[in-house]
Amino acid sequence: MGEKVGVLKVTVVQGKQLVIRYFRTSDPYVVFKLGNQVVKTKVINSFLNPVWNEELSLDVTQSAGVLNIEVFDKDRFKSDDKMGTAHLNLQQIASAARLKQVIKARPGESTKLRTILPSSDNCLVRESYVSCVNGEILQDAWLRFCGVEYGELELKRKWIEDQLPTTPVPS
Repeated sequence: MGEKVGVLKVTVVQGKQLVIRYFRTSDPYVVFKLGNQVVKTKVINSFLNPVWNEELSLDVTQSAGVLNIEVFDKDRFKSDDKMGTAHLNLQQIASAARLKQVIKARPGESTKLRTILPSSDNCLVRESYVSCVNGEILQDAWLRFCGVEYGELELKRKWIEDQLPTTPVPS
């Protein structure tokens, strides 16, 4: 699986124009998969433009490369329907975390570390920035779902560097 290098905190902000999977509406929730970890949001009932504002955490290992995202419609009597998929490469935010240590960002500063353009590697709707804000590595992103006619998801990602345990210095 690889050594843990950090924690990725993902805030699922909102969905926009999600596809209809039941009559005139859907009951969406979001699932994130990273390696063998799976986390999911709460279900928002009967809404195609849901607002979650829910933060989820995933441990990141050296071998983790892609955050897979799926949105489902919760069904009571049968299996849940897929409403779309997306993915984001972790390389850009991980490399920005390493860059932060080199540039020695000061508290109270906001520094843009990376610009990420939409491509087949990331499902971005528009360009996104990885920034260092008050010492934290952050990225806001709008994603377009694959495999469906329409639907978008707004995410905020925060990278937290894994803190190595410190050994007390003998006096």
